Amino acid sequence: MSSTMPHSDTPPIVACTVSRDVQNFDLLIEDMEAELGESWGDLGFAEALAFFGQEDAASLEFIALAMDQSDEANLILMGEIIAQAKARDIKVILIAEDVTPAALHSLLRQGADEFVPYPLPEGELGRAIARLRSSGVPVAEGTEIAAPQLKAGAQKDGALIVVHGLAGGTGATTMAVNLAWELACADKKGQPSVCLLDLDLQFGAVATFLDLPRREAVFEMLSDTESMDEEIFGQSLLTYRDKLQVLTAPADMLPLDLIGSEDVERILTMARDQFDYVIVDMPSTLVQWSETVLSNAHIYFAMLELDMRSAQNALRFKRALQSEELPVEKLRYVLNRAPKFTDLSAKSRVKRMAESLSISMDVQLPDGGKAITQANDHGEPLALSAPKSPLRREIAKLAASIHDLKGDRAEAA
Repeated sequence: MSSTMPHSDTPPIVACTVSRDVQNFDLLIEDMEAELGESWGDLGFAEALAFFGQEDAASLEFIALAMDQSDEANLILMGEIIAQAKARDIKVILIAEDVTPAALHSLLRQGADEFVPYPLPEGELGRAIARLRSSGVPVAEGTEIAAPQLKAGAQKDGALIVVHGLAGGTGATTMAVNLAWELACADKKGQPSVCLLDLDLQFGAVATFLDLPRREAVFEMLSDTESMDEEIFGQSLLTYRDKLQVLTAPADMLPLDLIGSEDVERILTMARDQFDYVIVDMPSTLVQWSETVLSNAHIYFAMLELDMRSAQNALRFKRALQSEELPVEKLRYVLNRAPKFTDLSAKSRVKRMAESLSISMDVQLPDGGKAITQANDHGEPLALSAPKSPLRREIAKLAASIHDLKGDRAEAA
């Protein structure tokens, strides 16, 4: 590892690690040396701000901002480091270990170009550096975000599948993302076209879970759906790995009443005309256009867990729909983190919960454990990051059954 300040007989520094103590990130040291040799340095948080103003900083391509859970108290300082780096056209790779999603989201929103979890996956730092250097643009503006070309006048009448979390942390976005991916891969001979819509305008995390940028085109489309056509709708979508089209949440936190029932109706109609499957990730809050989504949905998955808050919310949710005479028969209750087959006591609790709410637990998903957090932090579906995960297998089975059912109905028609 080179010293912080380059000497005349050493190559210019092109990168720096910035951390409270880089010795806490020994794998990062190894990878930096493997990728850059002696062309990198090490800075503390406070030292970084001072170094940016020095002449030697002119040669910096990027910084690797490394943090762990104990550094979350310094988020303001780290945000300032990112801001100063971006002001000098220095790219930022965020290296994080055991950091809350809220903290990661905050730093990424402030301008970090790449995120790599720690411990570093094999070769991931090198790939992140390569993406930053390719075409001289951040990964968020790279080739993987190309908008699809939609066909004018298409009428596929796609199946609308909705996922709604009845309480925070029930795994609704995880299910929506992975169900969409599994449906996109459901038929290798005739690959279905799938569109994933993130309608949680405030805290939507689909972009994070698939490592996609949030673009202004989404806000522009939502602001004027009356003039929306296939071209405008297509430009608001991002392509993920050539298989999945995604409408991310807007770049800024917006009020949920920014769009109305007519706006949502237009978006859903456009998406269903263009794609075989449309997956909607809903906000947990009921809004004026929730009725529109429910009325158009073919399947409406309501996600809950085996706890009192989920039970109470499920009861209130069901009563709210019944009071408005909405089609509650479309609801399919999904129990996340369901007990194992051998846990008879917990299975008995599931049965009592379903009976007390007068509902049926149509789908029970196992606890995915750490693999879920890692997959979401990596920005990949479980099929790519943890294909043997029990949760991934259950979602794949669900996707296969939905695809088979759609195929049977198509043949009958």
